[in-house]
Amino acid sequence: MLLPDEFLKLLIALLVGGLIGAEREFRDKSAGFRTMIFICLGATFFTIFSARLGGPEDPVRIAASIVSGIGFLGAGAILQTGDKIKGLTTAATIWLVAALGMGIGGGQYAAVAIGTGATLVVLWAFPWIEIWIDRAHESHTYQVVCPVRFEKFAEIEQLFRQHGLKYRGQKQYREGETMTCVFEAAGRRRGHQAVMATLFADPEVIEFRF
Repeated sequence: MLLPDEFLKLLIALLVGGLIGAEREFRDKSAGFRTMIFICLGATFFTIFSARLGGPEDPVRIAASIVSGIGFLGAGAILQTGDKIKGLTTAATIWLVAALGMGIGGGQYAAVAIGTGATLVVLWAFPWIEIWIDRAHESHTYQVVCPVRFEKFAEIEQLFRQHGLKYRGQKQYREGETMTCVFEAAGRRRGHQAVMATLFADPEVIEFRF
């Protein structure tokens, strides 16, 4: 039989899991609304049962297993596609929601409220900051095919410097009467756009890959 305070904990877990899950569902993530509610409720239940069954001498015996067990659930949300890894944010959110559920089960309401608020701010507001950072520091690989002329390589280097792009890993390959210049450049988006416009308009550029 649930005690009144335990019933309140479950209601809070439902609210916390629902708030975070709604954001994940809105962004169409693999772990969405219902999943986050179940994780938060499950962690709360485990913490309540741990206090009941573990007794006063070892009240967190069962709850401690949540830390390791939730890792397997989070690992299922991580996918590798080529050289990119997706699902890390969702996996971390699963881990955090479980921690919030444990806090609810333990009666740490103030900490849970702060943690929930911080989580929602990070999930809703920080993507805009990430977009701003990406625009301020985009990285691209340029492959420029042009007639064999060593001075052309220096001209392309100067083009990157002129538009504020930092480059590294520059290489040259020759095939017959043409050469391929490869640059890894990083910088602001408008710098990349200016470089691309110049290369597209250059009559010496036979082929350009970006």
